Amino acid sequence: MANLYEQTQSEIEPLDLRFSENELEARVAHLTDFIAAQVDAADVDGALIALSGGIDSTATAHLAVEALGADAVHGLLLPKEVNEDANMSDAERVARELGITYDVLEIDSIVDEILETYDAEPDDDSEGRWEGRYVGNTSARVRMILNYLVANYENKLVLGTGNRAELGTGYVTKFGDGGVDCNPLGNLYKQQVRQVAAHLEVDESLVQKTPTGGMVDYDTDEEEFGVDYDTLDAILALHIDGGVPAAATARLTDTSTDELEHIVEMHEQSEHKRTPPATPEPL
Repeated sequence: MANLYEQTQSEIEPLDLRFSENELEARVAHLTDFIAAQVDAADVDGALIALSGGIDSTATAHLAVEALGADAVHGLLLPKEVNEDANMSDAERVARELGITYDVLEIDSIVDEILETYDAEPDDDSEGRWEGRYVGNTSARVRMILNYLVANYENKLVLGTGNRAELGTGYVTKFGDGGVDCNPLGNLYKQQVRQVAAHLEVDESLVQKTPTGGMVDYDTDEEEFGVDYDTLDAILALHIDGGVPAAATARLTDTSTDELEHIVEMHEQSEHKRTPPATPEPL
């Protein structure tokens, strides 16, 4: 993989978090061992992965095949009307190239029926909140239900696809895409996911693909963050995970105070997504 770094990105700014070649090989081995151990501990027949056509689910699928073999991995495509056809095409391409079985289950009619059971008529002030929070989260939870329906039927473990940047900012739906049995990519920043994917010989077009949420009719993940993924990775690594002061982090990442505060706020407000439901202490 002499062209590994060129494939993932010619230059990483503002902070290069990629592994050395030795570290990368060790990390990939660690991740595949993790998946195999989780499947073995659960005493199941393999793993199920929701394929979106994005780099996270693609990298997870490649790792699962490395760990378990193609016969033990099943893909599930769960398109919604807002999903671009290109994304679903990429998801099918990944499944075919890996040689794994997969199903395509449309979710729009299920989501619509659920929303119609609660007859909400959002006014102009609440329309954006309705679309983003209720429709998007309901869509994610429908996908989770279908993931577990198929996984239970096939006696498989549900592998999550969330990376460290998404989990650290709460860019995940509780009991939706956050509802999984384990998260192999959970400690990898986005640029590290791209690096792992390139190492596993994922096509460059998928490694460099712009991420989208696929829940409601928004354009990209980065629009919601307010910064690009490389900057988000850097803010998380320096300030939130590393304890570098906010002012220094803003200078090092060339971000404004407002941009930095927005990421910090996302992290703080999403703490409940990273911890078990609260229970009172026993008396």
